Amino acid sequence: QVQLVESGGGLVQAGGSLRLACAASGRTFSSYGMAWFRQAPGKERELVAAISRGGINTYYADSVKGRFTISRDNAKNTVYLQMSILKPEDTAVYSCAAADRYSVRQYDYDYWGQGTQVTVAS
Repeated sequence: QVQLVESGGGLVQAGGSLRLACAASGRTFSSYGMAWFRQAPGKERELVAAISRGGINTYYADSVKGRFTISRDNAKNTVYLQMSILKPEDTAVYSCAAADRYSVRQYDYDYWGQGTQVTVAS
């Protein structure tokens, strides 16, 4: 098993930046594919970005391409989401998740953090 704890959320003005971090503990972090999901009020949870075990492969939702960057530091057991040019529609609870493989399918992710709120003011 792996435990995940997110940090870095907060309130930011439109056009600003935030960096989220997700610290993992438990089983070997480098054995997991990792992802960031988000859920806005009244909407379904959606995949924002995913990264493979070694960090070679990444995926981004069309809505964040060119603005968000996912990365990981396996030595620090941490995955990051650098968010730039933030828009009000990026407002959501952001959660990191771990899967036994690199995947863009939500149902492959077995382990979830508690989430961190990101609010983008217009």
